[in-house]
Amino acid sequence: MSMFEKHVVEIEWGGRPLTLEAGQVARQAHGSVIVTYGETTVMCNVVSQLQPKPGLDFFPLTVNYIEKAYAAGKIPGGFFKREARPSENETLVCRLIDRPIRPLFADGYKNDTQVTCTVLSHDMENNPDIVAMIATSAALTLSGVPFQGPIGGARVGLIDGEYVLNPNIDEMDESDLDLVVAGTNDAVLMVESEAKILSEDVMLGAVMFGHKEFQPVIDAVIALAEKCAKEPREHIAPDNSDLMAKVEKLVGKDIDKAYTIADKQDRYIALDAAKAKAKEKFLTEESTEEEANTLGEVFKSVQAKVVRGSIIKTKKRIDGRDLSTVRAIESEVGILPRTHGSALFTRGETQAIVVATLGTGDDEQFIDALTGTYKENFLLHYNFPPYSVGETGRIGFTSRREIGHGKLAWRAVRAVLPNKEEFPYTLRAVSEITESNGSSSMATVCGTSLAFMDAGVPLKAPVAGIAMGLIKEGDDFAVLSDILGDEDHLGDMDFKVAGTSEGITSLQMDIKITGITEEIMKVALDQAKDGRIHILGEMANALTEGRAELGEFAPRIESFKIPTDKIREVIGSGGKVIREIVEKTGAKVSIEDDGTVKVASSSAKEIDAAVKWIRSITDDPEVGEIYQGTVVKTVDFGAFVNFFGAKDGLVHISQLADERVGKTTDVVSEGDKVWVKLMGFDDRGKVRLSMKVVDQETGEEFADDEDEE
Repeated sequence: MSMFEKHVVEIEWGGRPLTLEAGQVARQAHGSVIVTYGETTVMCNVVSQLQPKPGLDFFPLTVNYIEKAYAAGKIPGGFFKREARPSENETLVCRLIDRPIRPLFADGYKNDTQVTCTVLSHDMENNPDIVAMIATSAALTLSGVPFQGPIGGARVGLIDGEYVLNPNIDEMDESDLDLVVAGTNDAVLMVESEAKILSEDVMLGAVMFGHKEFQPVIDAVIALAEKCAKEPREHIAPDNSDLMAKVEKLVGKDIDKAYTIADKQDRYIALDAAKAKAKEKFLTEESTEEEANTLGEVFKSVQAKVVRGSIIKTKKRIDGRDLSTVRAIESEVGILPRTHGSALFTRGETQAIVVATLGTGDDEQFIDALTGTYKENFLLHYNFPPYSVGETGRIGFTSRREIGHGKLAWRAVRAVLPNKEEFPYTLRAVSEITESNGSSSMATVCGTSLAFMDAGVPLKAPVAGIAMGLIKEGDDFAVLSDILGDEDHLGDMDFKVAGTSEGITSLQMDIKITGITEEIMKVALDQAKDGRIHILGEMANALTEGRAELGEFAPRIESFKIPTDKIREVIGSGGKVIREIVEKTGAKVSIEDDGTVKVASSSAKEIDAAVKWIRSITDDPEVGEIYQGTVVKTVDFGAFVNFFGAKDGLVHISQLADERVGKTTDVVSEGDKVWVKLMGFDDRGKVRLSMKVVDQETGEEFADDEDEE
């Protein structure tokens, strides 16, 4: 007799088996499910404290997603053989899971809740992120916590013009789209995507396709819950409607007035004054921390109600704009003297300094992923210091939010980068957010596009991004272009769209309510397109395409091919020759297995010297060409000249000068630099050179060379 009862639900999904198991493992967690898709397995465990955490005005939810090297049959790379801090990918998947589940917890639920997803097995075909999302949905549904799920999630690809459900990892190379969508049976809650310049209709079609295709997963979670879900916990959402009415009566007009102040800092001062007035009226010295928090939440709700009502009613925004106007934009490029490319992008009270740096192959980042180690030659780093919002705080630690926003901008720009063959550089953009009110990630997209063009990167087209908001009250809704920070917090949906004038490169949506229909999304996407086109027009005042020349301080890279059988000669035994080339010329040299040689330096002189040196090893000198050489030895019958790499040839005494020469040393001495023409080879294959047919001053050939032979 087994000590536990194991519950299993299995379905066929996207042509592969999807299995959900519960009851056997981690029985002290409040909810535990192991999900296997193909042969990728993720375990999710949920624990939510039985008592609310005191003194909080937010829901304390933490999502952890951990990839174990053993899942792919590996031992962690590097010096420490134990999984350490989360990789960028793990952090991004934590955010991917957090975003659709957070709005589904019951109002007023403040119990500390932790979701831990562990990748136990990876089949190199099925990406564990979707599997982790499904496992989270199931574990929460079984746990008894007040979670209004379950949710489903799916990846959508676009291959040969057809939507594909959960394409495997190899197929993603051919896909024009990588879109992840999550939601409930009747609503989309989250979209995250990267696209190769696709239309609004194709993107929206992919969202709806994904939503339809993950419905069987939701049914499977419900089937598992019917077998083994815990009793739902008692949670009574606090009813603060009475207090809310009183607060609105007392300070509603003050809040309304505060929201007519255009400057963000001044507006916050006015709101703080209204809050202080409410505290004075409704709190006493005997009030508990809990009562103070409740008042804070009620004040926020009144704020939301006032602002939302006003926007729906007047179709005017906090800062006086109408619904579709984008704030004033200013773009400048080339603002820093020594960097390879730089831009300052300002939109209203949001501003980013973006700096582009061009590097060589040595600067590529090695990424140690479960599927294998690969090199990345495009890096985008986003920094959000506390001073950008007029606050103090900790610096030096990269937050999950910074990683997420940086990746969103990375996805938006990647589709327009030149391919490696035509532009063999490693590209890094760093965005320093210097002011923020409204989307700094979209300002980063615009700034990166400008900084890269300033650096001379031949982008396929400039990219711009815009953050959109939506407020829905009953059947009325308002779509807001270029939202402010406050509109983001108070709205029902925020979505960010980036792309070129031709189409979308990245779309991210977070939806906090149900009832956002396909029609509403279509209106929002069309309005976003108008905004994006407007922003691209404003950016064009600074630059419309990559500069023809690289910046003065950027490295030059010359790329050429050598025969593969000559690679060994250029590298030399133990790398001796290539090291000498690098030391003597100062240029960086890399050689790939197919014979592609890349020579890089910020000095054209260094590149030429290195290219000449390599060519002299791999090429043969050509008859009739003129070379500069060095006299290495003088003998009675002429001079030996080293003229091409390690190759020497003889200038016979009769070829030293036009007049008769008595003694070789009358004309040349060892160590002299001379110009020689390669005349051909003698019977024994020895090289014949001539000095007399070449002007020794200029290296030009004399015109009258009848007596050449």
